[in-house]
Amino acid sequence: MNIQFDEKNLLADLVGKSHGITRSEIERSRPKALRALKSFRKLSERGLYGFPHLPFQENVIQSIRAYAREVRGAYDTVCVVGIGGSALGAWALDCGIRGPHPVQGAFSPEHPRLVILDNVDPSFTQAALASMDPRQTLVVVIAKSGGTAETVSTFLIVHDWLERELGRKAARRIVAVTTEGKGDLFALAQAEGFLTFGIPENVGGRFSVLSPAGLAPAALIGIDIRKLARGAAEMTHLCWQPDLGENIALRAALCHWLIWTRRNKTIQVAFPYSNHLWGTAFWFRQLWAESLGKAHNRAGGLVNVGQTPIAALGTTDQHSQVQLYIEGPNDKVFTFWAVNKFSSQGKIPKRRFGQPAFDALAGQSLAKLIDAERRSTAAAMVEYGRPNCTVTLDRVDETHLGGFLQMMEFQTAFMGELLDINAFDQEGVELGKKLTYGLMGRKGFEKYARQFAAYERKRKAAR
Repeated sequence: MNIQFDEKNLLADLVGKSHGITRSEIERSRPKALRALKSFRKLSERGLYGFPHLPFQENVIQSIRAYAREVRGAYDTVCVVGIGGSALGAWALDCGIRGPHPVQGAFSPEHPRLVILDNVDPSFTQAALASMDPRQTLVVVIAKSGGTAETVSTFLIVHDWLERELGRKAARRIVAVTTEGKGDLFALAQAEGFLTFGIPENVGGRFSVLSPAGLAPAALIGIDIRKLARGAAEMTHLCWQPDLGENIALRAALCHWLIWTRRNKTIQVAFPYSNHLWGTAFWFRQLWAESLGKAHNRAGGLVNVGQTPIAALGTTDQHSQVQLYIEGPNDKVFTFWAVNKFSSQGKIPKRRFGQPAFDALAGQSLAKLIDAERRSTAAAMVEYGRPNCTVTLDRVDETHLGGFLQMMEFQTAFMGELLDINAFDQEGVELGKKLTYGLMGRKGFEKYARQFAAYERKRKAAR
C-alpha cells in the first residue's frame, strides 16, 4: 500500500504569509500533535473509541465472508436500508471498488447491484421498490441505535414488500446490523429470526465503515473485505507512530489544524480526481462535519467550532466551482485526492483533424489529462494564494481504499484532540430527532411535541 500526503502548497513560501503556514509553525506545534496522538491512543486503549481496532476483528470478518459465500447466487440485488453512517460507508466502498453508477456492469446473481434507501422521500422509495424483484433481493437494515426514524419507517415498508411476496420466508432475506443486545432493531431481529451482525458500542455510525455496517454490504456485492481490513490495519500501524514523516494522518491533521485556526480557513473542499472516490468524498463530508462541528470544548466552554466540508469532483467541478474558489473569498483549504494508476489509461486515438484543440490531445491519454488538470488547478490556486494539499493513492483497490478510509478517521480523531473537543458525540443532531418523534406521536416524546407546538405558536406570531 502506498498513500502519500503532500502539504507543500499549504506553505507561506508558496501561497503567501497571509494564507499559508510556515515550517517553523509546524515544528513548533509538533509537541501538541504528539500530545494529541498520546491522548487519543490512551482513550482508544481504554475502550472508549473502537474504530482503530476494527481492522483486526478477524472473527467478524470471517463470519461475514462465510455468510456471503453461503447465499451467493441467490439474489441479484442487495438493498441497504440505513441513513448517514449506516449508508454512506457502503456507498463509498461500492463506488470505490466497483465504480460509480451507472457505469457498473450488468447486474446479475454473480454481480448484484447495490440499492441504498437512505431517505424517506416517498417517490424515491416507491421507485426503488418498483425496480427490484423481492424474490431476488437481499435486505440489509442498518441502524446503530436500532431506532432511527428514517430507517425504521423505510424498513417497515420494505419488510411488508418482502412479506407480501415471500410470506414467512421473508425473514431469511433480511440481515440486521445494529448494536448487539440493545435497541429495538436487535429486539425485532431476535423475535423475527433475522440474521444479525453487531456494531461495537464504542464505534459511532460515521466511524463504522469497517464494521459490519460497511463490511456486510461490501461482502455481499463481492468486495474482498479481507483486503479492506489489511489496508486499514497497515494504516493503523502507521497512525500510532510518533514520527510525522510516517504518520501521515497526524501530519495532515496538524497542517489542517494550523491552516484552519491560524489562517481562518473555515471551509475544507475534498476534491477527488477520480470518480471512484466520489462516494468517499460524501462519506468524508459527514465524518468531518459531525465529528468537528461542536458547541463546547471538553471543559464545557462555548466554542461553536467547526470547519465546513464540501465535496467537489475533479475535473467536473473545475467547470462549476473553481471560479468561486480562485476569485471568491479566501476562506477555504483544498485537499486534492489523486490516483497514480488508473485501471485504464483511456488512450486517445492518434488521428488528427487539423484542428489545434483536437490535434494537441491526439495520441495522449485521459489518465495523463486528468493528472495534468489536477496539477494545473493546484498551481493556479497557488498563484491566487489559495492553500491546498494533496493525498495520493497509488491505485484505488481494496487495500488502498481500506487504508485511506482509516487514515481519514484517524485524521479526524487527531483533529478533535487538537481542538480539545469530543469528536465522537453528536448532540446537535439529537434535538431534531426528538422533535420528529414528538411530531410522529412516539410514546415518551410528548415533551418534544409540546416544544414543537411552542415553536409553531412563535412562528404564527411573527410578522
